[in-house]
Amino acid sequence: MQIQGHSAFVTGGGSGLGEAVARELARLGAKVTVFDMNAAGAQRVAADVGGLACTGDVADTAGVNAALDAAAAAHGVPRIVMNIAGIGKATRIVQKDGSAAPLEDFERVLRVNLVGSYNVARLAAARIAALAPLAGTDGERGVIVNTASVAAFDGQVGQEAYSASKGGVVGMTLPMARDLAQWGIRVCTIAPGLFKTPLLATLPEPIQQSLAAAIPFPKRLGDPAEFAALAAHIVSNGHLNGEVIRLDGALRMAPR
Repeated sequence: MQIQGHSAFVTGGGSGLGEAVARELARLGAKVTVFDMNAAGAQRVAADVGGLACTGDVADTAGVNAALDAAAAAHGVPRIVMNIAGIGKATRIVQKDGSAAPLEDFERVLRVNLVGSYNVARLAAARIAALAPLAGTDGERGVIVNTASVAAFDGQVGQEAYSASKGGVVGMTLPMARDLAQWGIRVCTIAPGLFKTPLLATLPEPIQQSLAAAIPFPKRLGDPAEFAALAAHIVSNGHLNGEVIRLDGALRMAPR
C-alpha cells in the first residue's frame, strides 16, 4: 500500500526508533499520530511533523482506544500501525545477595513489550477490518509492524524478561499475519540490533565504540533512520507478510 495520505499510528513515537519512524512516515506523506508515555516527547515530535500527540500506556485498553479514537477523528482510522513502544531491564535471575529476581520486574517488561504490542494490534486491527479494501491493491486494508529485538534470539545474561517479551513478539508474528489475512491486513516484525537511540547515546563513547566493534559490518551502531526506512518499506511492499526481519549488521550477541 502507499503511505501518502494514509493515517498512521506510531507507539513509542516520542523518542528513539519510534520518533524516527514517525518522522519518516510524515516525510512520505502520512498523517501521523504519535502515542507515547512521555507526553512532552509525543508533543514535540507531533508538532514537528504536523501530527497528533496522544499519551498513554500500550497495555491499557481504555487508553489505546481513546488514542485510536482521536487519531480517527483527526486523520481517519489508522491503516498503518507501528508497534515500537518498549522497555528493557537487565535483572539476573539470582541476585548478588542470593535472592531471586523480583517477579514484578519480569511481569512489567512482558506487560509493556508483549501484552502491549498485542493490545495495540488487536484494537487497531478490529478498526482496520471494518474499512473498505484499498483501491488498486490485492484487497489490502492495512499493515501492522511490530518491534522485537535480536535479544529474542541471542539473549544476554540478565535479559530473561526482555528476551522472553521480544521472543513472544517474534512468535506471534506469523499466526497474527495468518489470522488477519482474511481481512487484508499484513503483519511483519523488525528485530533490531544495537542502534544509536537516546539510551545508548548516554553511554560513554568508549563503551559505544566497544558495542559497535562487535558488529561484523558496518562496524557502527545502527542509525534510527535505517530502522525507519525498513518500516516504511514493509508498508509499501505488498508481498512482505508474516516475516521477522533482523536489522543488525550480522550481529550475534555474546553471552554478556
